[in-house]
Amino acid sequence: MRMVLALSVAGLLATPALADDTATPIPMTRDTGVPVGDNQNSKVAGPEGPVLLEDFNLIEKLARFDRERIPERVVHARGTGVQGVFVASTDFSKYTKASLFAAPGKETPVFVRFSTVMNFRGSPEAARDPRGFAVKFYTDQGNWDLVGNNLPVFFIRDAIKFPDFVHANKPSPVTNVQDPNRAFDFFAGVPESTFMLTQLYTDTYGMPASYRMMDGHGVHAFRLVNAQGEVIFGKFHWKSQQGLKGMPLEEAKAADTNYATKDLYDNIRQGNFPKWDLTVQLLTAQQVAQLDYDGFDDTKVWNGVPEVKVGTMTLNKVPDNYFAYTEQSAFCPCVMVPGIEPSPDRMLQGRLFAYADTQRYRVGPNYMELPVNRPLVPVSNNNIDCAMQAAARPGDVNYEPTTVAGNPAQEPQFRYSQYTVSGMTQQKAIDKLDNFRQAGEFYRALSKLEQDDLIKNLSADLGQVQSMQIKEVMVGHFYQADKDYGTRLAAAIGVDIKSVGKMTSGN
Repeated sequence: MRMVLALSVAGLLATPALADDTATPIPMTRDTGVPVGDNQNSKVAGPEGPVLLEDFNLIEKLARFDRERIPERVVHARGTGVQGVFVASTDFSKYTKASLFAAPGKETPVFVRFSTVMNFRGSPEAARDPRGFAVKFYTDQGNWDLVGNNLPVFFIRDAIKFPDFVHANKPSPVTNVQDPNRAFDFFAGVPESTFMLTQLYTDTYGMPASYRMMDGHGVHAFRLVNAQGEVIFGKFHWKSQQGLKGMPLEEAKAADTNYATKDLYDNIRQGNFPKWDLTVQLLTAQQVAQLDYDGFDDTKVWNGVPEVKVGTMTLNKVPDNYFAYTEQSAFCPCVMVPGIEPSPDRMLQGRLFAYADTQRYRVGPNYMELPVNRPLVPVSNNNIDCAMQAAARPGDVNYEPTTVAGNPAQEPQFRYSQYTVSGMTQQKAIDKLDNFRQAGEFYRALSKLEQDDLIKNLSADLGQVQSMQIKEVMVGHFYQADKDYGTRLAAAIGVDIKSVGKMTSGN
């Protein structure tokens, strides 16, 4: 079996061995360890001669430089990474056998990556965009990735739409410029996006003043399983102890390109460590079935369901190297520990494949061997070879079953929960669409000032759309959420609300 040595918690969070500016200089070497002679001048054939191919240091430097960049993430390319620790606050074993929740005070190291979604790696952080909130727990059962956003819902409910959603919101393939005409052309045909768009165009949720002053959400429901095999569904929510704060449109336009990273790193370096409480909403399968909306629809929140606090996360260390940690960190919702399993959420089901697949393409098939991704527990399986393998397994046996002594037992340590699956295969939307109600409830819960800012922010983008048909359809979505909401937006972008009313009267 392939064996990978485990890292200690201290080893994971320790600073790598780097040259100390105040210590005796370490002689410069090539990657092979061979000393570098002259690192300032190329080897040439005489004063007027050409550079020689046998200048191995030159060739290595240029070849390595040519390959410094790995493929950029298609989404969430602009990111900031931080290290820290999660401390459980309660014994949650009644609901899940995930060991990180087994006892109050239990500590689990974490790596967190905050991000914006649509723009490139060096793009401005003050973008009207969801913020990625991805947490990697290095548990004693293996890694768990809780990969979510700062908003509790998403734009679409089926992963088959995700490439189209991204294409519409990315720069035009013709002009290479983001275009609201393309984005709202897509959203006009996706009414379930109404709730997410309404939150996104507020200041508090859609334009966080810092990464410290925003919440995080797992978005999807997950199946929680305890040691007795009993199942309950849960939704995870990171609540910022710093509170929530957003930026108005004018401040966002004037913000420093790197404002969120600077704020986060400066506070950590000053010892002002940000904290988030992790809470969980719980519903049984029967309770989910009784909801008047689809409880596994990621465009919905579980309104009115109490939240149970299970622990607190503290971020206390800026990584020593951006590329090694933030850029090469790889997250996937499929990275789960015993006691946490997927729900039938169609968006989650697609993410289970897509995230790991993109990391194998972007970083390489052995991306889990990198320190930032590697679990603290030993790894033992028959996966072999592929590019950049470092932890090659010893011995001759890379298969099972086997009679050779010294190989891991074949009996599984745990089995996934069992549940009934029935019905005929189909390709159709969920039955309980309910595209607009929660968006309206959210709008009515906003203060008058927050509603004003929402209309201002949304009309600034929707007002740029050239097609009156698209404008009317979009206003119709918001009008069906709340008549005041739609009426005010129509006036702001020059749409006749009477035509919108006629268009939506049958819905």
